Amino acid sequence: MTDVLWTPPADVLQRSRIGAYLRWLAEHRGLTFADYDALWRWSVTDLDAFWRSIWDHFGVVAHTPPTATLTNRDMPGTGWFPDATLNYAENVLRMPGRAEDEPVVVAHGQTRAPVTLTAGQLRGQVRRVAAGLRRLGVTTGDRVAAYAPNIPETYVLMLATASLGAIFSSCAPEFGTRSVTDRWQQIEPKILVAVDGYRYGDKPVDRRAEVAAIRAALPSLRHTVSIPYLDPDGSPADGALAWAELAAETDEPLAFTPVPFDHPLYVLYSSGTTGLPKPIIHGHGGILLEHLKMLALHHDLGPADRFFWFTTTGWMMWNFLVSGPAVGAAIVLFDGNPGHPDLGEMWRLAEQTGTTYFGTSAPFLLACRKAGLVPREIADLSALRGLGSTGAPLPAEGFTWVYDTVGSDLQLQSLSGGTDVCTGFVGGVPLLPVHAGEITCRALGAKVEARSPDGTPVIGELGELVITEPMPSMPVGFWNDPDGVRYREAYFDVYPGVWRHGDWITINSRGGCVITGRSDATLNRGGVRLGTAEFYSVVEGLDEVVDSVVVHLEDDEGGAGELLLFVVLADGVTLDDELRRTICRELRTALSPRHVPDEIHQVRAVPRTLSAKKLEVPVKKILTGTPVDQAAAKGALANPDSLAAFATLAQHRTPDRPTA
Repeated sequence: MTDVLWTPPADVLQRSRIGAYLRWLAEHRGLTFADYDALWRWSVTDLDAFWRSIWDHFGVVAHTPPTATLTNRDMPGTGWFPDATLNYAENVLRMPGRAEDEPVVVAHGQTRAPVTLTAGQLRGQVRRVAAGLRRLGVTTGDRVAAYAPNIPETYVLMLATASLGAIFSSCAPEFGTRSVTDRWQQIEPKILVAVDGYRYGDKPVDRRAEVAAIRAALPSLRHTVSIPYLDPDGSPADGALAWAELAAETDEPLAFTPVPFDHPLYVLYSSGTTGLPKPIIHGHGGILLEHLKMLALHHDLGPADRFFWFTTTGWMMWNFLVSGPAVGAAIVLFDGNPGHPDLGEMWRLAEQTGTTYFGTSAPFLLACRKAGLVPREIADLSALRGLGSTGAPLPAEGFTWVYDTVGSDLQLQSLSGGTDVCTGFVGGVPLLPVHAGEITCRALGAKVEARSPDGTPVIGELGELVITEPMPSMPVGFWNDPDGVRYREAYFDVYPGVWRHGDWITINSRGGCVITGRSDATLNRGGVRLGTAEFYSVVEGLDEVVDSVVVHLEDDEGGAGELLLFVVLADGVTLDDELRRTICRELRTALSPRHVPDEIHQVRAVPRTLSAKKLEVPVKKILTGTPVDQAAAKGALANPDSLAAFATLAQHRTPDRPTA
């Protein structure tokens, strides 16, 4: 039985944007490649030629054209396009292939009626908001912060900020006050733009008290602007301006401040599960080139497309999504509860908006599968030709479910990357088939390798995910880290000159990849190393189990240590000896006897970040005696109360060893 679920059409080179790029390389550079692997190898070997080809092929608008691509190849400290000046917003708002009256932003949500902006309307709104920011004294290098959801105003504000050479930062309004101030006290914003609240499903959530607390905690603020989102008739808080004032009509033309290639565009943050979140600075040029490459050549997006990714403004996938117009694609924004009134809502949204590329998370797809959903029966998904999955590894059964229930002709692209590079460095490509449970390829320009414990590259074996050549979208640096000490510690301490990402990856002989979880949360018993993703695939495949988290408490003496499994069970199900035996039997059969847990406990919820990542490492710290407040930054959690159960267990844990 083959595991190939999708094969490129015979005319893929004629129909795809990467096919057009290959023809361009042959015509303009005299380069031809036998297959994707040959193209990838060139892209990670001749960095100068590859990244300059991306610049030229997509016709990047520059104020000062580049005379060099790379000045220094060493990491960290690589110098890209050192003499060029450009502006990210100018390149996005070019919107190639989009007429002035064509929709380019299609926004749906649970707080207000849908909003559509044409290309001309988007440019007009950015022009007015940029003029409004100028009136408030915003200039190059100033920080503008948005406490706002995935709505057109947030997007317009980001582009207007970038057009001035100012620096943008967003937090989703579900973030608590502490989580927001931990981020923004570091960058000291001059302007805060905030909503008054939002609806999540049918529940109104008032955020005026949080906005007041955030304002009080940020002495750097000169102005606050209020978006009347929850209550359109509401008036701004004391001393705040209304969004309508910021976006007032003006005669000022749309203009773009030319900035160097590595000038800060926005600041993103690590999830901040412990300590202060790392403020990661991304640059205009690096983000532009990386997103042009990824969106056009890998996701095959262009002027015929409507591109959707379910995300909040607190996740880097928002920043990735909103670069869509740079390749001519219209973007679909959604704000609200993706499971309201049921898990079919996002699929119905795809039909309503004519979405051609549907991006989501692996947990969402697996939740739909577990609920027995058949999306193609509840929505017309005939326009859909691409489906993206990220946020966690997607197991083989997730792939199979997509092809069985969503569509047999679309290309499923599982991808992985992160906030640190604001992209996916492994993903899909139109030229290669889709194999169940496998990320198709390493992305162009991304020299991803698996490293063994002694640092040598390995194929077909589990290894530490590293990137051995620089990428333009690697961070410009961290905020308030002038000597680069924190930046080097974050990525380059383990392998000098090589980026260590913190994931386990297996790369097979054809270049396909499987990521099996965070390397700092890996299970390693008796010499058998296993990523947590495989563990969850088995446990959560059981009907009785809704969610789970597993941690391995190592033995300082070098023994097997203890493997602890925590399960959230379906309504009406309790953890008894029979269910324990079932779980152990499944793990023994699917994985190995070494991975039968020593203890299984029922909990009400698995701790997750606001972007839905499981918190294995903080749970492990709590179980080994670290106080809750030191183990995790509660403001970064979707459900901070869930940590209490682990603290209680740490105090009263008694052996509860399963037998099977």
